Amino acid sequence: MPELTMQTETTPMRAMQPILRKPDATDGKLIWELVRSCRPLDENSIYANIIQADHFRDTCVLAELNGDVVGWISGHMIPNSDAFFVWQVAVSPKARGLGLGKKMLRELLSRDATAEARELKTTITQSNEASWGLFRSFARDVGGDLTDQPHFTEDEHFHGECATEHMVTITLPRAQASIARAA
Repeated sequence: MPELTMQTETTPMRAMQPILRKPDATDGKLIWELVRSCRPLDENSIYANIIQADHFRDTCVLAELNGDVVGWISGHMIPNSDAFFVWQVAVSPKARGLGLGKKMLRELLSRDATAEARELKTTITQSNEASWGLFRSFARDVGGDLTDQPHFTEDEHFHGECATEHMVTITLPRAQASIARAA
């Protein structure tokens, strides 16, 4: 019989492994609260997070650690394309340093819903160092090329209210199963 270990207040969070799963509509408020705790991420409405968790559950992932929601990635396959678009990545401060962002990306790219993806795309502002670090590291891990170019511009799209979003594209040269196993 396997030995069971119980988490105590002294068990470091890093020793725990997050549970990754598909979200459901009842997770919407928890997702919204997580995103709010991860400033400067843009907050969607609770309703938008409910719709993401319900309608796009196959291309979104939720991470739980000790019963708490500590990670979230929303995404979708771009219509009429072989590209998977990552809309938002949120990792709770209490789960940072666990490699959770990359684990969630690998989980998503191992699913049937993303099996046709040959590229991963996302948009990132120049100042978002954490996102650049995550996606550059992920590209290295999967052996993909990362390119970027201004996409949604500060003046044309945001009328001076938000910084330019760069479209980041990572080629996915390996089979999806290899991506899921990549460390």
